[in-house]
Amino acid sequence: MNPDILTGILIGFSAWFVVRCLAGGIYTVDQNERALKTTFGRADRIAGATTVTDPISATLNDDEKQRYNYPQVRVVMPGGPYFKWPWQRIYKVSIATQTVNMAYDPETPRANAAGTIVEAVTKDQLNTGLTGQIRYHISERNLYAYLFGVTNPIANVMGYFVSVLRERIATFEAPAAPEGSEQVVVGISINDLRKNLRDLNEHMDRECRSSEARYGIVLDASLITGIDPPPEVESALAAINTAHNMVSSDISLAQATADQRIEQSKRAAEIETLKAEAEVQPLVALADQLSALKATGTGALRAYIRNVRLGLFGQAQQVVMETRR
Repeated sequence: MNPDILTGILIGFSAWFVVRCLAGGIYTVDQNERALKTTFGRADRIAGATTVTDPISATLNDDEKQRYNYPQVRVVMPGGPYFKWPWQRIYKVSIATQTVNMAYDPETPRANAAGTIVEAVTKDQLNTGLTGQIRYHISERNLYAYLFGVTNPIANVMGYFVSVLRERIATFEAPAAPEGSEQVVVGISINDLRKNLRDLNEHMDRECRSSEARYGIVLDASLITGIDPPPEVESALAAINTAHNMVSSDISLAQATADQRIEQSKRAAEIETLKAEAEVQPLVALADQLSALKATGTGALRAYIRNVRLGLFGQAQQVVMETRR
């Protein structure tokens, strides 16, 4: 072979090697990203460590821990430049918080009224539509589950969320109201759900904490904002609520009137008591004075009585005196 041709081949191979293996192997990871490196398709794992021993699996039962037992892997943190060989591959994922409609179905976009309303049946067999959003982000503590555990993690998370939500709607019962407190119409599940919307959101947050260990996605919050029955049911429900509110208003007004009268009676009794005490007080003081005079001698008491009589005679226009026969 011509030496010049051989030299050209060597130079070309060297240039390809430099570009392909050296320059092409340099990469960086952005601030809101995490990366995972595989070698011949195998993730760079931490020897002997699995997600079962991680606190994220605390919400799983024993059977679920066996099914969702993923290896823990080494995560490439933001920064760089990093280097990889041609037989290695880098998987980058964004861990930024994302918001989607809770009716979103990534596999069937037309489902749930084009991803706008989740339908559910209440305990009294009333079909209702729910609207709201969920916030989520990818867990860097379980990247293996997100990248390799399931084919479409967000589809699994949304399906799990909707199934838990429908089960909760079908079995929801309002907590017992404190004794003496006012309550919305009892026995109508829509009213119970609307009144306890915050409790429903908190329940969904608790139930979906296991999604990090299952699918590598953390549900930050569920924000159920609307619970709406069909229009024909909504009008009937509005009429029932209006009637109940009128009854509740009348009861409250009667209770307020009764409380006011009781308070007025208490005040009148207090005023009369004070008047009686005011009339008794001078008599008590006079008795104390007479007792003090009597203690000084019987003559002082007679002189006091004589002076009082003289004062009365001085004020009288006529005096009738009894005479002895």
